[in-house]
Amino acid sequence: MVDMAPMDYSALDRPDVLHLLFHPRPEWRASMTTTPARDELITVDQGVVVGARFHMTSPSGPSILFFHGNGEIVADYDDLGPVYNRMGINFLAVDYRGYGRSTGNPTVRHMMRDGHIIFDFVRNWLQTNGHTGQLVVMGRSLGSASALELAAAHPSQMDGLIVESGFAYAGPLLQRLGIDLSAVEFRERDGFANLDKIRRFSKPVLIIHAEHDHIIPFEDARALYEACPSAEKTLLKIPGADHNDIFVRGMTEYLAAIKVFSGRLGMDQ
Repeated sequence: MVDMAPMDYSALDRPDVLHLLFHPRPEWRASMTTTPARDELITVDQGVVVGARFHMTSPSGPSILFFHGNGEIVADYDDLGPVYNRMGINFLAVDYRGYGRSTGNPTVRHMMRDGHIIFDFVRNWLQTNGHTGQLVVMGRSLGSASALELAAAHPSQMDGLIVESGFAYAGPLLQRLGIDLSAVEFRERDGFANLDKIRRFSKPVLIIHAEHDHIIPFEDARALYEACPSAEKTLLKIPGADHNDIFVRGMTEYLAAIKVFSGRLGMDQ
């Protein structure tokens, strides 16, 4: 792991912030039987597990470790996993505490800490099961914080980074979620430091963002792109799309960009 000073997330781990930042929901039992994907429970703390669903296809193909948005669970991606598989990509979706089949309660500190444990589990799982392809970490919306945390801490163990609908600045996002920054005494340096983290990652990067995202403006994507030092970076704007219809409106461009990105990783090896 790259030497990183521990961050203090206490300004965010307040009840009045957490109930707006996280929206956990359970995964109903019926949804667990509709996919051939492999389910895993990853132990992240004593008595606490995080659910994961691995859609696997090719031992030599690239694998994407995916952190979803705050109102989603891994079961929401049961239809998308096979789409990635048809492109020769293994798709490993993971939840947060309290989401899906996970136990515990979500906090920012736990989300950021658990990401490292999940990353180590996935790397070991892939190796144990004979997967030799490149490893990409991807985060959507809130999940961009987990992805960027790992990119900054484990750059030598990752082959690429994908940020979809990610945020550069925490303060404006918290305000749009309904949080009074002055009431919680929040300052930007108390946030996730996503811009600082992406500056530590110089391997291939793909940033995908909706043109009219009303939750995380496209300017955040541009800021992340400009801060990234990678010589192989791409910024894809999905025209006419908003935060929650980005995939529906831009499915063709979205998947094509990920396919090209994954293919280039293989060429670089």
